[in-house]
Amino acid sequence: MTEEVQGEPGGPVLLEHLFRREAGRIVAWLARQLGSQHLQLAEDAAQEAMLRAAQLWPFRGVPERPEGWLFRVAYNHAISALRKGVRFDDKAEALIAALESRGEQTDALDLDETLRDDELCMIFMCCHPEISQDARVALSLKLVAGFGVGEIARVFLVDEATVAQRLVRAKKVIREKRLPLAMPRKAALSVRLDSVLEAIYLMFSGGYAASSGEILIRQDVCMEALRLGRLLAASWLGAPRVDALVALMALQAARLPARTDAAGDLVLLEEQNRGLWDTGLIGLGFSYFGRAIAGEAVSVWHVQAAIAATHAMAQSAQSTDWKAILGHYDQLAEMTGSPVVAMNRAVAVMQVHGAAAGLRALEPLAGHAAFRGYYLLPAVRGRMLMELGRMAEAEDAFAEALECECSEPERRFLRQQLVLIAD
Repeated sequence: MTEEVQGEPGGPVLLEHLFRREAGRIVAWLARQLGSQHLQLAEDAAQEAMLRAAQLWPFRGVPERPEGWLFRVAYNHAISALRKGVRFDDKAEALIAALESRGEQTDALDLDETLRDDELCMIFMCCHPEISQDARVALSLKLVAGFGVGEIARVFLVDEATVAQRLVRAKKVIREKRLPLAMPRKAALSVRLDSVLEAIYLMFSGGYAASSGEILIRQDVCMEALRLGRLLAASWLGAPRVDALVALMALQAARLPARTDAAGDLVLLEEQNRGLWDTGLIGLGFSYFGRAIAGEAVSVWHVQAAIAATHAMAQSAQSTDWKAILGHYDQLAEMTGSPVVAMNRAVAVMQVHGAAAGLRALEPLAGHAAFRGYYLLPAVRGRMLMELGRMAEAEDAFAEALECECSEPERRFLRQQLVLIAD
């Protein structure tokens, strides 16, 4: 293959966007051809394609069809590795033949349906019951969403070594047990579906509020998660809780244009210009929400979607039905027992019953392991203390939040609160 690249100069933002969007598709497609026991080769090939793009595109320009270019480079790398025979047995020739027979597909890359099937198979394999519960979502984020180990660690509020160990163990299970890259039978579907939905939403959350770096929002990550959710909803696997998750993501994604200002700084929900909210995504969210409530069962996704829908229906922050939102959080807290839900519920308590009541609702969460190094709990406490005029305590709370890892826009917001207190 000739690797001439033409077009506009490439940059890190474009490459990262393509990596998020295409890496999982490349890995899934190659793993389907090679077998899941050769998952590492598929990953290596995808990484090689991204590396070559990073080396060539800034100087030669972006190819006219960058996705096809990436697929072709990954495909060539896999063929080359197989021909070298490194780490492979006498079945290498059969694998090479299988890949070569499909080589023309990487040129046409008009494989949307095939790639959709491969992506679904990949995420369901990641959530196989043979893989430990704590590794399923992490593996999905790594292989399907293109998250790095550090990003996954910040999602789960654990250290990178822990995530790395989980991923190594999970891949060992896949390799040794040769877990099939295939959709589960209907009897096993429900067990895996909940892990799949959690993985997709954590992917969305990672784009909605980045845990580190200069940029708070990665819209391409959010849209990729929404795409995967809609893909799942459109398949024969569709279920009310899948529709509810899609509704939740669409309604939250609608707020993305208003979440930051022109300088990239965080804008709180109550201060957002609702005229900037994406009405198309709001309409999409309500469409899926209508489908979701047609079923009898109520999942956590239904309740969270109901909260997002309540915000979307409010014409202003002042007209938000916080009593309804508090009721939803009460239900969600009972369903999940999640400390993060409890923290969000405390915000709703403040809106309905005042800052003192909200502060009391936060008290049981002090020292909780889930919030170790997590800036949001002391930041929420600081806002409540400011409302009560307890400025010295509020200052201490925001100072504590600043000691935690967070994105630069969030860090600037915390400093702004300290300036307000000082004034």
